[in-house]
Formats: sequence, structure tokens, C-alpha cells
Amino acid sequence: MGRAINAVVAHAPIAWPLIRGFSHSYWESRAPTWGERSAHQYLAALAAALLRVPEPERALDIGTGMGDAALLVAREFPRARVRGVDFSEEMVRRAQARVGLDPEGRIAFRVADAADLPYEDASFDLVTQLNVPPFFAEIARVLRPGGHAIVAASFGSATPFYTPDSVLRRGFRKAGLEEVETGAAGPGTYFLARRAA
Repeated sequence: MGRAINAVVAHAPIAWPLIRGFSHSYWESRAPTWGERSAHQYLAALAAALLRVPEPERALDIGTGMGDAALLVAREFPRARVRGVDFSEEMVRRAQARVGLDPEGRIAFRVADAADLPYEDASFDLVTQLNVPPFFAEIARVLRPGGHAIVAASFGSATPFYTPDSVLRRGFRKAGLEEVETGAAGPGTYFLARRAA
């Protein structure tokens, strides 16, 4: 099912409203047990990709779930303001609970649909997503000129929400981003793209 949803979003994002409700219900039902996986293996590809980008001022993690990827970005870039979005209310509630005391508001989570992000154009220097379908136009819209986008898959092509490099390359090129590099770490893979300055 994940591959079918991913294919629809990557190839025909206009169809997203037809499957949004089902996808939302699926992730709401998974939220209570979502933290029961190995974070080290799960985040390896994203961590490797983060080593290849300059420190951002503002970063956004799309489909953040319980916030694992957003928290990794915050640890890697201690001066960055990091935002995480997910359209599961329960996932966002659990992610926010993990932040604890953050008087500067450096890390925050909110409920949002990746197809219609609640941010102004050119709001972020870095956009990341792990194991979720890519909404190319929205990623490009919120990314600043010269900013980077990372799409990572925890288990490479075995990841349920996997998007092949050829689809990422074509989708990002159409949205005004060019491939920087692809790579692998542990069982996962990543695709790094950059918006032209």
C-alpha cells in the first residue's frame, strides 16, 4: 500500500485528496507503537546525507512522525531552528512531548499536510524527509535559493514509501532543483538536491 501511495504522490500529486483520508487514518493508527524500532538503523541514511550540507539557519522535516529525524537535524546543527510537520495529530503530540524544555523555541512540531505546507515561500535552508512520499512543488516552494533537500529511505528500495532516484531526479528537476548526489549508509539510501541560487 505504501508503494502505491508513494507512486500516486510522486507521479500525480493532484490525486492526493483522494487518498489523504486513508493515509491519515493509517498513520493515526500506527502512532501508539511507532517508537518501537531501532533509531540507529532507521536514521543512518539521513545522518549520512546531513554530513554533506552546510549548516542551515532554518530546517524543516516533512512527515516527522515522532520527531526522530527533526531531532537528529537539531543535534547535527545546534544553531538551526528546526520545524517538523506531520498530518497525524497523535504523532505530533508525541513528538512535541519529546522536546521537553526548549525556552528558545528552537525545535517545534505542528500538524500539517505535506501537500500544503503552512509556511511562506523560501522559509527554509534545508528540507528533509524520511520514508514519506515527496511533494516536489511544495518542497521547492518553501526552500530558499541555494537550499538543500534530502529524501532518505531507511531501508533503500525495501522501504515501503520508497521513491526511486530516477523519479526524484525528474520530480526535483521539474520543480527547479538539481541533484547533488546520491548515497547509501547502513541499509538506507539518500538523495540530495539543491535549489539554484
